[in-house]
Amino acid sequence: MRYRYLTCDVFTATRFGGNQLAVLPAATGLSDKRMQQIAREFNFAETAFVFPPEKGGTRRVRIFTPAVEVPFAGHPNVGTAFVLATLGELGPLDRPTRITFEEKAGMVPIGVERRDGLIRCELSAPERLTLGRSVSAETFAQAVSLAAEDVVTRTHPPQLASVGLRFLIGELRDRAALERARPRMDRLEALIGDGMTADLHLYVRTSDDFDIRTRMFAPFDGVPEDPATGSANAALGALLAGYDPATSGSFHWRVAQGVEMGRPSVREVAAEKRDGEVVEARVGGTSVLVSEGEIEVE
Repeated sequence: MRYRYLTCDVFTATRFGGNQLAVLPAATGLSDKRMQQIAREFNFAETAFVFPPEKGGTRRVRIFTPAVEVPFAGHPNVGTAFVLATLGELGPLDRPTRITFEEKAGMVPIGVERRDGLIRCELSAPERLTLGRSVSAETFAQAVSLAAEDVVTRTHPPQLASVGLRFLIGELRDRAALERARPRMDRLEALIGDGMTADLHLYVRTSDDFDIRTRMFAPFDGVPEDPATGSANAALGALLAGYDPATSGSFHWRVAQGVEMGRPSVREVAAEKRDGEVVEARVGGTSVLVSEGEIEVE
């Protein structure tokens, strides 16, 4: 049986930038095993499989890395919404529209609009911010081949944070440290053995064209480095809003990622805080179509 697929680059307005995504817009009939095999065949950070809704949403979406299925991820949601919009499955887009994807982490609302000739999609994370354990600056630094003094702890220690998918998030002192970072498998294995995650999100505050620059390593998920991680940056925005001394407010950041990989990406990250609690995290951007075809599945 043949299944249609489309590939796109997400969080970019330029083809061959951003984060690659393969989308199968009509995946009914595929088993878990086949979906994992197809994701491994594409070998992108994630592949998205689209099914009819079961709980009143627009579509049900399942997301696989080359190694595992994940309950939620940012760029697959943005890219899948873009693909469906490109195929005309979301209507004419003569005005902004809202859709909802059903996923293992929950319901994922996504705003879709056409802006300056491009389709822009923004997701709202399926969960509110949850914070977990922290690690020392030295432990975090060792995991990414840096020195402890490269890690900044003024706002927060390196800490687990999630809005649907958890990451160990740490701030670095400058872009030079960010560029030098390299994952150390033995130290990542030690984090896993200690009940932490080996999905590490590194960031540095900047004052150039971006507010924040980031990198994300998830080698045990089959993603040595990711050029644009919506779920991690949404968690980062929620974490920063949570630590901000203001009890309420709207927070916005322009975030760059993937520069060190030669696949630069741009994301708009936002968080809403009310009465001391982060109630929403969002991440959005544009995408471009790269290819389409069919894949033969026995």
